[in-house]
Amino acid sequence: MKFYRIMAISRRVFRDVANDKRSLAMLFLAPIFAMCVFGVAFSGDVENVNVIIVNQDQGLTSPLGGTTYLSTEIINNLNTTTLNIQNMTNLDEARLKVENGQSSAVIIFPEDFSKNAFLKSQNQSYPLNAEIIIEGDDSITNIKNAILKSVNQAISDTLTENGITPAIKVTSDPIYGKDAEFIDFFVPGILAFVVYLLTTILTLITFVGERSNGTLERVLASPVTEGEVVTGYAITFSTFGVLQVALLMIIAIMVFNIMVVGNVILAFFAVAILAIACQALGILLSSLAKRPEQAIQFFPFVILPVFLLSGVFWPVQAIPYWLRPFSYIVPPTYAVDACRAVMLKGWGLDKIWPDLLALLIFALFFLFLAVWTLKRGKK
Repeated sequence: MKFYRIMAISRRVFRDVANDKRSLAMLFLAPIFAMCVFGVAFSGDVENVNVIIVNQDQGLTSPLGGTTYLSTEIINNLNTTTLNIQNMTNLDEARLKVENGQSSAVIIFPEDFSKNAFLKSQNQSYPLNAEIIIEGDDSITNIKNAILKSVNQAISDTLTENGITPAIKVTSDPIYGKDAEFIDFFVPGILAFVVYLLTTILTLITFVGERSNGTLERVLASPVTEGEVVTGYAITFSTFGVLQVALLMIIAIMVFNIMVVGNVILAFFAVAILAIACQALGILLSSLAKRPEQAIQFFPFVILPVFLLSGVFWPVQAIPYWLRPFSYIVPPTYAVDACRAVMLKGWGLDKIWPDLLALLIFALFFLFLAVWTLKRGKK
């Protein structure tokens, strides 16, 4: 082993990297990008969760006059950073908002809430409990836990302020996602994430490989049009994407016994549209790389934003508020939302069509740009 030969190789590699601006930028920008995105995304708590309060409490009137409303004090102690509170009087209308996805939960204070709380605290043998009922969407466990934590903390603070012993019970009565576990929330996100990741990267690598070895140039020199090339890729990689989802779904149901309430075919349809958009995105990115080695440099920018911003591993509500709008320019966000709505809530086309429309717009936009970049590169 000769030291001078080692140094000669080292100098050559260093020179190649230094002359390749993309590689040089990736060496420094990718770690900084990853650190910043992870740090910002993981620093957030669940915030601005829409909840509705239906306060039917009639209070407790003392013999000396005056009525105490313990429910009002608890409501005033709720964390308004975590919860975005709306007050309603009609319980049926409030439940309808949860069923339509406009709110995450209804928090109900029954008529005898204050009376039962004070009487139970004074006499433990009193037969009735003061009960707060939460009827919510339990399909997203992070949000459910955030609501429960906020309510329990408000109860604790209120009881401490009034100097009474705990005599209040919180009852959860889910509208959606009853008995749902984290795996039920997690799997629909993984389905969309895997299709996005594999379809985008596979298309990117394949297209760059065909571009670098001259295959794409020979194909475009034939009567085949750019639109036909892109459409052919769309059919192929979309099929692969749907097969991947089918395999993952079988494993999820057979092995992990995940919850499936709605029509699985509808969830497949959402992911299939995502696959079409992703293969077009892969072609777009391939126009920026001349060699497969350069294509690999795009991986952090392809993976990390979706990993952190699309709601795959935690709800969008847990992302810092100022960063949240960026979630809606990431296509998998809509596929994840549609899959969860179908599988955990049993929603149909009438409720998830905005997500499907957004995915279609992304797909058509990326397909148009993919054809345009091929035509531009041909000139």
